[in-house]
Amino acid sequence: MVGGHVERPRTQTGAADATRFHSIRARLDALRPAAGPSAWLYEFLLFGFKQGWACLFGALMLALLLGTHLLYPRDAALARYDFLTICGVAIQIAMIGLRLESWREAKIIAVFHIVGTVMELFKTAAGSWIYPESGVLHIGAVPLFSGFMYAAVGSYIARVWRIFDFRFTHYPPRWTSIALALAIYTNFFAHHWLPDVRLGLFAVIGLLFWRTQVWFRPFRVYRRMPLLVGWLLVALFIWFAENIGTFANAWTYPTQSEGWHMVSLSKLGAWYLLMIVSFVLVSLLHGGDRSPPPTPVRRSS
Repeated sequence: MVGGHVERPRTQTGAADATRFHSIRARLDALRPAAGPSAWLYEFLLFGFKQGWACLFGALMLALLLGTHLLYPRDAALARYDFLTICGVAIQIAMIGLRLESWREAKIIAVFHIVGTVMELFKTAAGSWIYPESGVLHIGAVPLFSGFMYAAVGSYIARVWRIFDFRFTHYPPRWTSIALALAIYTNFFAHHWLPDVRLGLFAVIGLLFWRTQVWFRPFRVYRRMPLLVGWLLVALFIWFAENIGTFANAWTYPTQSEGWHMVSLSKLGAWYLLMIVSFVLVSLLHGGDRSPPPTPVRRSS
């Protein structure tokens, strides 16, 4: 990441920012640490805080997966999977009620829940993975809590996009990214009967986005990163989360039938592709400025 443009903190609050986090963020952004190492350290810590806030929904769901695996009674009247589904709904209601999340983000989560459940229905029928425990709240072999795993990805992208005020340079025409996302999503299904074209999809991704930079503002200065690298970092994080999910027996792969082991790194490629589908979907629902960062301005004294 390299330094970029400086911008004064914004003071106007839009509908998407009408959350409790906005007031906290405004106070943190208003602080003026001393120049030098103190400022760098503060920006680093603030970056981590904002990233953690963007991950809130997914972090709570992961904590529930692991906690119920270790502590939930096996003979409870309410099945663990059903408990997870109820908790997922309760978290969503609480985040809206406490203004920890905007209605726009909630709508994005709902869309991802539907898209993810459709994929789950197909993949479980094809034997790609299974849900080993029973429950009442399910569709076919898919417990309803599974949709929240996809929703967590959508929630993170939508929130991080807004919190860091994403801007882009050299972003390809929108229709090309939409066509790419449709091709990726189709291949997730079609490769069970037709040749798997994911290598070709990776080549197209590189061709379209090799020059694209994402600009983000952790504090006062816009930083930039190649978008391809940003996607890889998020996909890696999701891969680690998936290992926690399979360890917690939330779902298992056929290769884990005789005991848990870490998910193959080959799954990282699948998550990278799914990241792009998620990113494009959020770009349509959440919006986002594809213009360069604003003209540099001086810090006020």
